[in-house]
Amino acid sequence: MQRLQAATALNLPLAEADLHLYRGRIEVRHLKTVGPLPILWDRWELASPRTPRLSLDELLRAVDPATELMLDLKGHDRRLAQRVAQALAAAPRSGRITICSQNWRLLDALRGVPSVRLVHSVGSRRQLRALRRRFAGRRLDGISIHRDLLDAGQVRDLHERADLVMSWPVETPDVARRLAGWGVDGLISRDFERVARAIAA
Repeated sequence: MQRLQAATALNLPLAEADLHLYRGRIEVRHLKTVGPLPILWDRWELASPRTPRLSLDELLRAVDPATELMLDLKGHDRRLAQRVAQALAAAPRSGRITICSQNWRLLDALRGVPSVRLVHSVGSRRQLRALRRRFAGRRLDGISIHRDLLDAGQVRDLHERADLVMSWPVETPDVARRLAGWGVDGLISRDFERVARAIAA
């Protein structure tokens, strides 16, 4: 919640939150669990099982109306998409919600939900080839893609396929400037305060 408040204070137009379905509950967290165990981890980070876990309902109640949420659906359980649709219906917002996932089948379950923009996330060259095949001739709301897959030509090609192109991870001002120079619309960063200050300066 503190990071959300910091993003709001910087007037950032969009804040991303990772969603996991765990024991029937939608949890907002970047860290992953170890199967059924309650241990939370991500690469070099390990958290106690007693770490408080934010729910989607709490996030929807707390977010500023001027800040658009981007909900990143994790995993392969289609019930997550169904539960997200139910949560959005129970807590309607005046603005748009962006929903993204590398599991595009989860996005299919949310097609047609009012005020929702669907962003197809791409994390590998194999996935990028699959995106081009599957959606050939069809325009997408948005594409979120790993920065290592991009160059100026790739960004131009993706803009021909989608209204919005975002990239991650963007943790230094130099990377931010390079991607923006290629035409990337949105920069996804965990160190957003430092990157935003550097760009503003």
